[in-house]
Amino acid sequence: MAQVVEQKLNALGIMLPTPAAPIANYVGFVRTGALLVVSGQICVGADGKLVAKGKLGDAVSVEDGQKAARACAINLLAQVKVALGDLNKVVRVVRLGGFINSAPTFLDGPKVMNGASDLMVEVFGDKGRHARSTVGVAALPVDAAVEVEGLFEVA
Repeated sequence: MAQVVEQKLNALGIMLPTPAAPIANYVGFVRTGALLVVSGQICVGADGKLVAKGKLGDAVSVEDGQKAARACAINLLAQVKVALGDLNKVVRVVRLGGFINSAPTFLDGPKVMNGASDLMVEVFGDKGRHARSTVGVAALPVDAAVEVEGLFEVA
């Protein structure tokens, strides 16, 4: 039972990367009591490159945005793994916050964020169901298409 979450990730073909170091004056995560707050993670893939660059509703499709949100969620899990040492210590995914680099008329941010939300449910089952906010923004660091932050209840 000790490696259930890791086995699910392996079955999905997901290998967690080494988390990226913060690019400014903050830390990747903070634990307070039974809560783990993970800083926003941009959509860097396993190859170290952005999964999607630019604005949704302009240069980036909803489908590519969903892939980018999924990459953000993988990066969140990499931070959680470093913080806890064991992903099975996640009691519940409490909340995800998504920032979508959006053209002014783009209205499908929630569809994009499903890429992150769906992964949490695939990995954690019902414990992965969470509250969520999705916000369209004018720009993100390095012109990333998506950034996702997370709040986790942990043991």
